Amino acid sequence: MACAPRAVNPQGEGHSLNDKIGVEIWRGGVTPWQCDEMGHMNVRFYLAAANEGLVNLAALMGMPRAYTPGASSTLLVREHHVRFLKEARPGAGLVMTGGVLEMGDSDATLLLLLFHVSGEPAAAITAKVTHVTPRDLRPFPWTRTTRETAPGLTVTSPDFALPRSVSIAPVTTCASLKAADGFKLERASTGAVMPADCDVFGRMAPEQMLARIYASVGTLLRQSQDAVLAAEPDLVGRLGGAAVEYRVVYHAWPGAGERVEMRSGHRELTPKMRRVIHWLLDPTSGQPWATAEMVSLFLDLKARRSLTLSDHALKAMGIEPIAELGL
Repeated sequence: MACAPRAVNPQGEGHSLNDKIGVEIWRGGVTPWQCDEMGHMNVRFYLAAANEGLVNLAALMGMPRAYTPGASSTLLVREHHVRFLKEARPGAGLVMTGGVLEMGDSDATLLLLLFHVSGEPAAAITAKVTHVTPRDLRPFPWTRTTRETAPGLTVTSPDFALPRSVSIAPVTTCASLKAADGFKLERASTGAVMPADCDVFGRMAPEQMLARIYASVGTLLRQSQDAVLAAEPDLVGRLGGAAVEYRVVYHAWPGAGERVEMRSGHRELTPKMRRVIHWLLDPTSGQPWATAEMVSLFLDLKARRSLTLSDHALKAMGIEPIAELGL
């Protein structure tokens, strides 16, 4: 699922790089191969940029080798919350700033803001991290250096970075293979973790989990989309979708050779939007690797604006939302 264009979700207006929220931690651009069929950068590459930015933010926090093979400690991302604010199309230049929102004994909440070089916000990413040993993921207190450095990196979330359509309340997951079968959740994708999917410590990188979610969308949505186009032929060539908000909770970290299976289902469906729950599961143990909630709008690909479906088109989808689905 692609990220939302500005016309869909313009809450970032009024803020810019000149507001100097945090320090610069990443700078780059959008290549055609990072974009999907909606014509703009796919969600996985927002997290890929965020992970690079996190390396620089860790260094500024006194951990310059946190993501190298010989690291004595690193940052383990437990959760991501993402708001998409203005689409990034091929050739766009992007800049990321970052800072520390909160800090505990061994955990922290970090803010990463992605801007277009024009100054308009592209996305806001909040990451909950834990200071851990790299191999066995054992949490332990921050070093003195980090505790002395972090206050100088403290930031406050702007309004456009705050949750809007999803809850960020603590999660006790209900996800499992057994529960997926009970809900009759569609098997959206199956596969295995390859070495190229893993970070320097041999664990599947967060953006690769998002890549699995995106890869499952065709299976999950194609049949219902074709039904809409049959019911509303004037939408042919126009009907698309745009993610506006994500929450991803990481429960365990598969390594190379581990199997993965995506089960997905709608929790809410309206003429303007859909709310989809994704469970990335371990087919061997039946337990979750990660769970995600995605809120997306229907998108008019020609007008690059949100689209409201007719009741006739919505009914043609044949989708029965499951209100009990959660992370």
